[in-house]
Amino acid sequence: MAVPQPELSTLHRSTPATTLQIVLKVASRCNLNCSYCYVYHKGDLTWQRRPHFMADDLLQVTLERVKRWCHQQGQRRVSLLFHGGEPLLAGVERFDRWCRMIRSALSDIVDLTLIVQTNGTLIDEGWITTFRAHHVQVGISMDGPEAVHDRERVDHAGRGSYQRVAAAIAQMRAAAMPVSILCVLPFGADGAQLQRHFAALGANRVSYLLPDFTHDTIAEIRQRYGPTPCADLLIPAFDAWWQEGTLDLLVEPFVNMTRVILGGESALDMIGNRPFGFVFVESDGAIEGLDVLRVCGHGSAGTGLNVFQHDFHQIAELSQLHHQAIFTGMPLPQGCAGCAEATTCAGGYLPHRWSQVRGFDNPSVWCADLLRLFDHIRNRLGVTAEETSLRRQVLAEMVTNTLT
Repeated sequence: MAVPQPELSTLHRSTPATTLQIVLKVASRCNLNCSYCYVYHKGDLTWQRRPHFMADDLLQVTLERVKRWCHQQGQRRVSLLFHGGEPLLAGVERFDRWCRMIRSALSDIVDLTLIVQTNGTLIDEGWITTFRAHHVQVGISMDGPEAVHDRERVDHAGRGSYQRVAAAIAQMRAAAMPVSILCVLPFGADGAQLQRHFAALGANRVSYLLPDFTHDTIAEIRQRYGPTPCADLLIPAFDAWWQEGTLDLLVEPFVNMTRVILGGESALDMIGNRPFGFVFVESDGAIEGLDVLRVCGHGSAGTGLNVFQHDFHQIAELSQLHHQAIFTGMPLPQGCAGCAEATTCAGGYLPHRWSQVRGFDNPSVWCADLLRLFDHIRNRLGVTAEETSLRRQVLAEMVTNTLT
């Protein structure tokens, strides 16, 4: 999923305690027409019947559900992410009102983080002023230099969006606002060139996202780009980051993979098989699990719940899949048993495991790519899989001793 992490990077009694992050799908339409978009171009049509924007009364009801959750479960930190579609289509005035509503409802009971994920084309001084006023962290989607970015990220008339996005990033930098870039890997591009481009733009954080394919849809990509197109791009990007003095630029998945190789737990949903902790609220109030599950088929992200009638803990009662994905974690795919990275990669990102035949009981479609990347980073760090296992044991013992 395209979700930026905050700068710092109790349920129903039968469900383990989970810290929820709330994703508000405040807009169900977008001013761009990116060819790879999982919302509009992967077979799910639920967006067509939803209101273009979230109504104020729906947001208020959602905030009441969040408050109930926090009071019941003792959650003291909440991240709310404005998402879409393109959330900035709602306009500055409405966005400002939403932020004031959220802070009024939640600031007294939780430590609140507000985030917006945008394609960047609409950012101007007015938006930057509003972001600053409400301390909103901003994630901007960009896929690389102009020729690469404009290959897929076009508007509905087929015009590229790079120049508008680059101008927005420049404005953000001029206003001394941190810039977090989300890049969906552009197959066949030069990974080192991408990494240097983002560094030159002055980004503070870059997240490379593996494109959203399932075992039923990946064949054409492999035919066109070979068996490991993601690793072919990410390994040169890693080397550029590692060798060229830009380690102060946080780059995912490199930072997270380094963390798990050194024995830590994954903080990124791409690997690790940990519960996501994300709950999505659509513009009509529908409560959904991970929205990228749309790539698995029409309606796959739906739970059957709505904030007007249901609390978040009721996901455990109505949807076993989403209950596992959000709150408890999914079983390790059988095909991962015995793999050296079974406790680090742990099967990969959930949507990328899907097939009609075996459901989610598959390693990621990017398994070979992930194994190549893990091997490359391990060689740079000088840490074997056996050493990772020992580090994990030691850290687990330290945690246990601390708790007891």
